Amino acid sequence: MKILGGLFVAGVVTFALMQLVRPGIPSKPATAEIEAPPDVKRILEKDCFSCHSDQWRLSWFDQIVPGYWLVRHDVLTAREHLDFSTLGAKPPAVQKAALYESVNMIQLGAMPLPAFVKLHPEAKVTPEDLATLKAYLSPWKPTVAHSIDVPQSNDATKTSGVHAPVSLASVQQEFNGFPFDPDFENWKSISTTQRGDNNTFRFILGNDVAIRAAQSGNISPWPDGTRFAKIAWQQQLGPDGLVHPGKFVQVEIMLKDAHRDKNTEGWGWGRWRGLDLKPYGEDARFVNECTGCHQPVRGNDYVYTLPITTATLNRDEVVNNSAAALPATLPYQPLTWSSITMYVDPKFHTMATLYGNPKAMEGVQMRGASPLGEPKYATGTVLALVTWAQRDDPHWFGGRIPDLPESVEFVQVAAGQTISYRRFAGKEFVEDHSAANVATQRTTFMLGLTPARLP
Repeated sequence: MKILGGLFVAGVVTFALMQLVRPGIPSKPATAEIEAPPDVKRILEKDCFSCHSDQWRLSWFDQIVPGYWLVRHDVLTAREHLDFSTLGAKPPAVQKAALYESVNMIQLGAMPLPAFVKLHPEAKVTPEDLATLKAYLSPWKPTVAHSIDVPQSNDATKTSGVHAPVSLASVQQEFNGFPFDPDFENWKSISTTQRGDNNTFRFILGNDVAIRAAQSGNISPWPDGTRFAKIAWQQQLGPDGLVHPGKFVQVEIMLKDAHRDKNTEGWGWGRWRGLDLKPYGEDARFVNECTGCHQPVRGNDYVYTLPITTATLNRDEVVNNSAAALPATLPYQPLTWSSITMYVDPKFHTMATLYGNPKAMEGVQMRGASPLGEPKYATGTVLALVTWAQRDDPHWFGGRIPDLPESVEFVQVAAGQTISYRRFAGKEFVEDHSAANVATQRTTFMLGLTPARLP
């Protein structure tokens, strides 16, 4: 009994002494109020400020060591990623981008931290609160605005409108040592996305390892050697009423190497912006932004994209089977070809991607050419324009992805530059022979689509 009593006293003394080890949590007034309506600010103050601002609030039990140490670590880590006390000093577009990410973290169940909500139920974001935030952000405007500041440092572009292509082999590695992959432009399409939160289009491409994994459904987890390239362009409203890719924004690359990148969830990350493909980060810590953003989809091996594939998995919203529903009876299977460009028809809420067979890609100059230049398609070229209905991206509020396909149009260049046009549509994708009435118009349209430009 004496031993137990001594241990109890020692434990109490140790516990009391631990309370004296209390490093502070820095706190200062906000530098600028975030620009948002009062009801939005109220939600942020209630559900986010406890960790993501200098106006932190601790419950009495949060003050007790060692719990206090954990809370302090969480607060400092949270503010490093997003600090509402300083966010208001940044441009409005940056503020909204932070709110979009916050909404996505909330709807995916990553924020507020589930463990935090268990102890602080008042911080739970209600469905009504989430609806208020989404209504404020309202990503789908009737007009296309350019909100991304894209570095355009190549002098040739400023003077002539034509930029000399950069040497992909000489692009610098990211600040964390992650190398650029000059072969990314030759990878095949995994999916496409329209983003209303930042007004961009994105091609998501995969190397051979990624494509085979997507086709077989071997994506939980993705195999080592998987590489993704996410290429972004600003959206540009054309005189035809369609929204096309405009200025190049950036390319992001992910590499799955569980051994090399064991400290970053088994993935390597890099981002290169502007026509000169400058590394995005200021130092190696930029990778925290990548891992933090992808944390909510860790159950999908940290990948947001739903690959367009016929492979079936026993989980919902992991692959996009709907968009892959093209019959085997088509003359060609274009989803296995390379992507040339894409566009969205805002009137009919459809999105389309122009694919080209290998011969077509020989005539496509996607790098370093005038924006007004047209492809030179030789004999043997086959183009395929696949049009889908759109649906909201279940992984990202503000994004839209392909849904059920509505039509596939083929343009084929035969010997002597003889050009033929065929269209397949409807539930069974039977050939639409009435399309002969518009064959010339549609052929001219498809042949004239400008490839999405790369640096």
